[in-house]
Amino acid sequence: MFIQFQEGYHTYYIYIITNKTKTVFYTGVTNNLRERLNQHKDNILVKNKTFASIYNIQFLLYYEKFTWIQEAIAREKEIKGWRRDKKLELIKSINPDFEFLNYLFE
Repeated sequence: MFIQFQEGYHTYYIYIITNKTKTVFYTGVTNNLRERLNQHKDNILVKNKTFASIYNIQFLLYYEKFTWIQEAIAREKEIKGWRRDKKLELIKSINPDFEFLNYLFE
């Protein structure tokens, strides 16, 4: 796959969030993780019909930081294609106790 890089420096994140019982995972990409986590939380409160709101997904388990949006999107797509057990291993690599990491972005 060819990824074209553009000039500039930014920060992008891929993230994996879950519900309170850690039964469902959602993988996304954003340039502002704090704001995006708040959006997921707000969507649940107003009962929007999004995947995250239907399953009450708002708790951060994992994230990676990127400079280039193209790399972040490619990584998001890669992770979305994985089976659950592979995602669990990825989360364990930085968060072995599966703690909610939202406090890092408050």
